[in-house]
Amino acid sequence: MDSGNPLGEFLRARREMTDPSRAGQPWSGRRRTPGLRREEIAQLSGVSTDYYARLEQGREKHPSAQVVHSLARALGLDPEETAHLRQLARTARGTVRRGGRVPVGPSLLRLMDGWHRTPALVLDRRLDVLAGNRLGRALFATMLDRDETNLVRFTFLDPDARDLYPHWERVARSGLAALRAGSGDLVNDPGLTELVGELSLKSPEFRALWARHDVRGKGHEAKSFHHHEVGELTLTYDSFTVDSAPDQQLVVYQAEPGSASEQALALLATVAADLPASDLVAVPRVGATDPA
Repeated sequence: MDSGNPLGEFLRARREMTDPSRAGQPWSGRRRTPGLRREEIAQLSGVSTDYYARLEQGREKHPSAQVVHSLARALGLDPEETAHLRQLARTARGTVRRGGRVPVGPSLLRLMDGWHRTPALVLDRRLDVLAGNRLGRALFATMLDRDETNLVRFTFLDPDARDLYPHWERVARSGLAALRAGSGDLVNDPGLTELVGELSLKSPEFRALWARHDVRGKGHEAKSFHHHEVGELTLTYDSFTVDSAPDQQLVVYQAEPGSASEQALALLATVAADLPASDLVAVPRVGATDPA
């Protein structure tokens, strides 16, 4: 994934996106490169310029916790970005893992099957849809009906994604930030490497957004849909970690009570009633099933 130097790439991307004035640097005319210079970050972090350069270049892979904290403060990282930086630093020191496919538990499938008014999906850290209840599969029928199970691949490579998501760019940015947040310690994971490689080759928009290294996990957010059967919906989702399978996330959508979206969701539920009960969705791709 990327060049094999995720810690250095993240530092460089964040440095280039940091406004010099926000970091207390005086205006000194037009800059040849965006953001802060290496020596400025080094000074703000209390490390030598040479040491910081080696971090970005991947020649230094063992920053201390104190250095990581100082870098996060100098770059103005928020708590989630700071946690991602710490994770990358641990990974660079050799604490790595590979993603594995753990089946969705039958009790969770039964629970989801009882939710007739709320679409629900189970995702892995690569944003593959592992399972969905009837309403969840009906909501994402545009994707799932053509045997596509990865939300990011669908967003960037399927033209119909721009019809499903009226605010496509917002969804694209959010999806990539969630993929970054969930995959910080998946080093040399075949499934993730294959996904990023394919999208980098096929989508210039993916390449540009992926290079930003934005980090934002799925939590709570509103999302608009234009569904081919029921029209416009605005739904909010909440995401929950599955304690019995920490690499899985349960994502549950709901409409505002009394809204037109609630009526559209109720209509979609009548369509979904003919679908099979909650079941597994994702078909593992080659190289993505190796155990952790």
